[in-house]
Amino acid sequence: MKLFSKIIIVITLFFTFSCNNNSTDKTNSGINGNLIIFHAGSLSVPFKQIAKEFNKEYPDVNVMLEASGSRKCARKITDIHKDCDIMASADYKVIENLLIPDYADWNIKFASNEMAIVYNEKSRYKNEINKDNWFEILLKDDVAYGRSNPDADPCGYRSVLVNKLAEKYYKKEGFSNKILSKDNNYIRPKETDLLALLESNTIDYIFLYRSVAEQHGLKYIILPEEINLKNPEFADLYATVTVDISGKKPGEKITKKGEAMVYGITVLKNAKNKNAAKTFIEFFLNKEKGMKIMKQNGQPSVIPAISKSYDNIPEYLKIYAKK
Repeated sequence: MKLFSKIIIVITLFFTFSCNNNSTDKTNSGINGNLIIFHAGSLSVPFKQIAKEFNKEYPDVNVMLEASGSRKCARKITDIHKDCDIMASADYKVIENLLIPDYADWNIKFASNEMAIVYNEKSRYKNEINKDNWFEILLKDDVAYGRSNPDADPCGYRSVLVNKLAEKYYKKEGFSNKILSKDNNYIRPKETDLLALLESNTIDYIFLYRSVAEQHGLKYIILPEEINLKNPEFADLYATVTVDISGKKPGEKITKKGEAMVYGITVLKNAKNKNAAKTFIEFFLNKEKGMKIMKQNGQPSVIPAISKSYDNIPEYLKIYAKK
């Protein structure tokens, strides 16, 4: 019996050693620690889902998500110097204009979206509003609408551009000035901040991304492609309207032209957890992983898209962009 017991112990130790030797320990591979991601408010729902799936493969990474308007995200990096490993913007140009070259080397475009007018069951004139009369409904004295801050959030300046395009499309001279001077007390830092105002019936309508409306089960008006900033084929038309927004330095202004909306993502130069950031970016851009979740949330992939910073993109990521 003693001999038999010794044999059992030896066999057990052998298999334990073999299993440990062949295990794919994520901690031992260096994929662990805090991973800080700043992202646009409109990415909140998909990023939570993506982080959850990522943690199934890399359980030792603590994914720390922080949502803000995309321009505010960039300001946290450039002005406050907050730690950040990855930034995902609702407008790829925020990364190009505010982060490259001082804080980031490259930028990958990954998804698209479109502007919509969002409402719920409590909204006034909900049974009357449509794509042909929304501009009249929003100007009514007993209707309040919300939009986000153009200096903090791409959805904010896109709301301005949509209204300027609408003036041309519907041939309503002076409309954009009227609508943009109305209800300014309901301007908020980012588009998702407006959802509580809608839910409480403080406002009736929001200029918002269609994806966010779908993610939150809200009703929305689909706008003509000539004004919703969705279709790249209307690039020349979109570019006929502009909005001035804050630049890199205090008092500086950037003139933003209308264009089809495209999201961008980058890893910061001073990222403290480069191993986890590299792994997350690859997971995120994979069409069967992160981008599959993005598509399910109404934000379809544009990968691969042309990148001005293509030469600076790491070799392992160049398959997700093109020159």
